[in-house]
Amino acid sequence: MVAELLGIVILLINIMIWVIIAQAVFSWLVAFNVINTYNEGMRQFLYLLQRITDPFYKPVRAIMPDFGGIDFSPIVVILLLHLLARFLMSMQLQAVAL
Repeated sequence: MVAELLGIVILLINIMIWVIIAQAVFSWLVAFNVINTYNEGMRQFLYLLQRITDPFYKPVRAIMPDFGGIDFSPIVVILLLHLLARFLMSMQLQAVAL
């Protein structure tokens, strides 16, 4: 039972990592004016990605210094989520072994 719950949490962490990657790529596309933000559907999609990822970014942005317009918080959050997933995987393997 514990191994299955850990598997679900690991899956959610992996999905969140992909959402952060998608948000970062889309923000670059908006910055380089590749994506038309006048489209209401695209604007709503970008807003959704921002609303999902901002709670993860805010604590990291509060700690990190200002790098002059370059935001390293997605990289830090992905790294932390990956480390958490690795830790949970080791716990899952121990739970399966019992």
